[in-house]
Parts: sequence; C-alpha cells; structure tokens
Amino acid sequence: MTDYGEEQHNELEALESIYPDSFTERVLSENPPSFTITVTSEAGENDETVQTTLKFTYSEKHPDEAPLYEIFSQENLEDNDVSDILKLLALQAEENLGMVMIFTLVTAVQEKLNEIVDQIKTRREEEKKQKEKEAEEAEKQLFHGTPITIENFLSWKSKFDAELLEIKKKRMKEEEQAGKNKLSGKQLFETDHNLDTSDIQFLEDAGNNVEVDESLFQEMDDLELEDDEDDPDYNPADPESDLTD
Repeated sequence: MTDYGEEQHNELEALESIYPDSFTERVLSENPPSFTITVTSEAGENDETVQTTLKFTYSEKHPDEAPLYEIFSQENLEDNDVSDILKLLALQAEENLGMVMIFTLVTAVQEKLNEIVDQIKTRREEEKKQKEKEAEEAEKQLFHGTPITIENFLSWKSKFDAELLEIKKKRMKEEEQAGKNKLSGKQLFETDHNLDTSDIQFLEDAGNNVEVDESLFQEMDDLELEDDEDDPDYNPADPESDLTD
C-alpha cells in the first residue's frame, strides 16, 4: 500500500533543496500540504524578466492524483500568457500521474517563461523594424510622391475641375458686381460737381508753371526785314498784294 504522506514529505524536502530562494517557508498549510514556488525567466532585453509564483496544494492521494495549482502572483505577464501556463500545468500533471511531479511542472513553467521573454524580444524587434520601414516609406513619399494611377488621377482631376469651376463662378460674380457699381462718364460728371471746374483749374495751374526760354528768340532789332516798299507789286491798299505765286 502506497504511503502518500511519506512520498509527499520526501518531495517537499527535495523541493526545498532545489529551490532554496523561491520555496516558501516549509508549507502554507500542513493539512493538506500547500506551498508556493516562485519561477523567474532568464533575463531578456534590458535585463527584463517575467515571473510567476505558483501555488500547489497536495491532494490526498498525490502523486497518483494531480495536485491543485494556481497562479498566486505574476509580473510582466499578459492574460493570454497566464492562460497558457495554466494549460501547460494541466497537461504536465496529466502526463506525470503516479510520479512525484512538482519539479517537472515547475521546470515546464520555467521554459515557458523563457519562451515568453524571447517572444517579447522578437515582437519588439519586429515593431522596431516596422517603424523603421514606415519611416523609410514616408521619406520616399516626400521625394517621389504618390504613384499615379488611373483611379487617383481621375479622383484628383474631379476635385481640380470642381475647384476651378468655383473660382470662375466667384470671379464672374465679382466682375458682375463691379460692373453694376461702375459709373458712366455722365454719372461721374453729375455726381462730382468739382469736375466742371477741373479743366480751368488745370490750365491756371499750368500757366503759372510755364517757363519761357528767352534765348530762343532773337532781338527784334537784329532781324533783317524785307522792305515791302521795294516790291514793285506792293500795293498798300491791297492786303493780298504781298502774296507771291
């Protein structure tokens, strides 16, 4: 007949020696025996780790029956990671029935935590590469612009034609409004009473500012005038007699 108590006692002593820093003080409870073991992954990027504390409670007929287990606490684990660990524990417990199994279960969780750290590292590297790729694509767009296709050209042309039509309508409206507001010459004359004296004022101002260059004229005494009396055809009574053929 199997002495379950003895087997459980021996396993607890072995676990305490294997996990001296992570095994709880003796047990959380004596009947049934309950204890925790803290499992930490290997250091990942920037010395980051993931960690979980597993709580085990022996069933009466352990190891012929699987122990009860739960995630007592955790650090840096996602909800899906916790779910995966619980599934892993169930699978390992089922496969190791009849044998002392806590060490096997803890070792499986340790490996799972290391995988999670690697996945985190891989995911971050992929995110970094994706950001670099997006930045590179954005930079290319600045130099090369968007490739022209029939679809985006037609879309651009439709918007351009609509904007151009709006500009033409606005311009025509402004010109029409300006035409309505423009006065004819008669309207300007009738509305501005200063226009009827503007020409006179201009002539007066111009006359006051006229300068005569006297050097352009010869003195009258120096001019040699032809004596009309020497002309045999000259007739002082006839004003047209001084005209020549």
